Amino acid sequence: MHSWLAPARLAVAALIAVALCFSGYHAATDVTGVVNFFSYFTNLGNLAGMAVLGYGGWAGLTGRRPVPDAVRGAVVLYLAITGLAYGTLLAKYPALLVIPWVDDVAHRAMPLVVLADWLIDPPVQRIRPTVVLSWLAFPLVYLVYALIRGHAVDWYPYPFLDPARHGGYRRVAGACFLMTVAFLLVGAAVAAVGNALAAHRDARQGALPPGGHARPAPADGG
Repeated sequence: MHSWLAPARLAVAALIAVALCFSGYHAATDVTGVVNFFSYFTNLGNLAGMAVLGYGGWAGLTGRRPVPDAVRGAVVLYLAITGLAYGTLLAKYPALLVIPWVDDVAHRAMPLVVLADWLIDPPVQRIRPTVVLSWLAFPLVYLVYALIRGHAVDWYPYPFLDPARHGGYRRVAGACFLMTVAFLLVGAAVAAVGNALAAHRDARQGALPPGGHARPAPADGG
């Protein structure tokens, strides 16, 4: 791993922590509320990104075991979808742009940063299709939560989940189907790119074992 990567991860984790704390305080003191704040997929994904980068940076500096590749890949997927959904669906809704610099960090910077981190430090173990499918578990649980809670309190975190808008539940179902397809396609792309870069790295280092590209794990405490 590059020597600068660990402190860079810590710096980005600190930045998103500041952004989320600022945004969370703003939500807690206005009509949004804390529960609604944590009901945005964007905020949950960025919290996961902060944790993965923060622990990854600390582990890199102390020689601890790194974040599992399956967890890193899941966060890359979630934040990539966050960035894509924001750019194609959500940026046009002014109500979502409460704090512009936080929106830039959460919707634009973090998706690019975690993707760059994945490309610079590709996975150690091959990401298999079953792992990609497992990445969909959290978004599906979140979707069920958002719809059930939205029906109960008449508040939905994103306009395309609100059945009171034009098209009703038929439009919501269509949007959910398209988002599921997007998660599958982007997840497959994240895994494929990571696997290809890892294989290239290991072949270049002469560490490619038959049928895989695992590199030796660091010694305990090293």
